Amino acid sequence: MKKRVKQLSFIAALMCVCLFGTACSSGEGQTYAWPLATCSSGDTVTNTFAQTFADYVSELSGGEMRIQVYTDSTLGTDTELMETCKDGDIPFVVQSPSPQVSYMPELCVFDTPCCYTKIEDVRENLANEELLDEFRKIYLDAGYQLLGITDQNFRVMTMNNEYTDLDSISGQKIRVMENKYHIQYWKAVKANPTPMTFSEVYIGLQQGTIDAQENALTLIVTAKLYEQQKTLIETNAVPDLVTLIVSDAFMNELSEEQQEIIREAAAKAQQDSYVVSDQKAADAREYLEKEGMEIVTPSDGDYEKMKELSQPVWESIRKQCGDKLFDAYIELAEK
Repeated sequence: MKKRVKQLSFIAALMCVCLFGTACSSGEGQTYAWPLATCSSGDTVTNTFAQTFADYVSELSGGEMRIQVYTDSTLGTDTELMETCKDGDIPFVVQSPSPQVSYMPELCVFDTPCCYTKIEDVRENLANEELLDEFRKIYLDAGYQLLGITDQNFRVMTMNNEYTDLDSISGQKIRVMENKYHIQYWKAVKANPTPMTFSEVYIGLQQGTIDAQENALTLIVTAKLYEQQKTLIETNAVPDLVTLIVSDAFMNELSEEQQEIIREAAAKAQQDSYVVSDQKAADAREYLEKEGMEIVTPSDGDYEKMKELSQPVWESIRKQCGDKLFDAYIELAEK
């Protein structure tokens, strides 16, 4: 019954959005109001990226193009947003690539662990035009256009045990996303990965269902996970990426001038988001230290050991995304 009510609420919300967009785009001197949806909540890079993009679209169009941002899963789950985005009902979506892997399996390359240690290298390589073109083709073939990729810095681990070396992670029941490559990685480094929805993490830590978790620094602060954890380890296994996508069908209905405004707005918002991401990460780190968390950077030897243990995961990802894309991604990382 609850599921049925949720579905009806989602459909009703979506109908309101579509009607609103239609009403605002009619008549002389029209102002276009399009929905952009995200499941993110709070003062996150995801939400900042979405709103900054919307603001730039309005600014660059002189107010004639307008985007309304809907946060906190107001218009649906990540999966629902992917489906409605493809249809063009909700043309813009900002989300992690993780839920997109079900639609575009090659995107699992983003889950390749331990190939980066600096977020600046991630950003530089994802701006490489040849590699970016490969990703654009993947999205286009699935019915979307990739407008931008930003990040919330790296995903890091928290636990209550003291960290001395990689063996400290052994046996820790760590919450992970429902992602087979993340699960495979944490098993490889001898932890005990447990898939769990993010909304259950705090209670899981409180009740001892899980011992540890992995997330971006900012989410550890906003979800108050520091209240249940003593140690933060900068494992930096994978960058916490955020994508801005748009329906290909929707974009093709726009004029060339409108499309150019959207692309320019996305590029500007992406550059701005890097500054925001770094500042939020620095603020979060400072806040967590004040709250009494010990922040540990593993030794170079530990990083090398994590990379070595990750090789079976690399091979699994290579088989899924193909040699060409995997090699291009890894070769840039290793430079």
